[in-house]
Amino acid sequence: MTFLQVTAQLWDGFQTTLYLFFVVLVLSLPLGLVFSFGSMSRFTPLRWFTRFWVWAIRGTPLMLQIITVFYVPGLVFNTPMKDRMLACLVAFVINYAIYFSEIFRGGIESIPKGQYEAGQVLGMTRSQIFFKIVLLQVIKRIMAPIGNEVINLVKDTSLARVIAVTEVLKSAQDIVNGHAIIWPLFYTAVFYLAAVGLIQIVLGLCERKLSYYKG
Repeated sequence: MTFLQVTAQLWDGFQTTLYLFFVVLVLSLPLGLVFSFGSMSRFTPLRWFTRFWVWAIRGTPLMLQIITVFYVPGLVFNTPMKDRMLACLVAFVINYAIYFSEIFRGGIESIPKGQYEAGQVLGMTRSQIFFKIVLLQVIKRIMAPIGNEVINLVKDTSLARVIAVTEVLKSAQDIVNGHAIIWPLFYTAVFYLAAVGLIQIVLGLCERKLSYYKG
């Protein structure tokens, strides 16, 4: 294969990588905030239920979770998962939502109680205090750890190949197996580095945008 042919095939796989990345990011961030509320809930059964899933998801490999989502429905309920991409999305969204939830929880709990009391003195409701006072400070404080998870997500998309989803690394492996050339496998690093570099630029812009707030 020529360089251009390899690039074109890897680009096709990279589009799947980007699709998986963006969908997971858009869904897992708000879901992570919901999970964080569950972890901090005063309702004990909900709090322990949420924390059990946090423990289970953080304690098992993402690859195993992908395999579980894809194969277990067929093994247990006799209703096999036919959509491989959907299985990947479900596993990734749950996994990253859990990790984001812990970051959110740490950020929320780091805000001094005086901030809540000040909002109450001003006659604000609990939701107004959270969204207009607390959340802005939380976002500023958690930008760095969230950024690390976002970058990890780019690389973790390669695990989709475990159930034969053709992302960029699977595309490279197909070329290696079909044409007995190994350099396309290393060429995938260019795609990952480009994506991570762009994400770092965006994150840097976001941090500078929030730098006016020194809370």
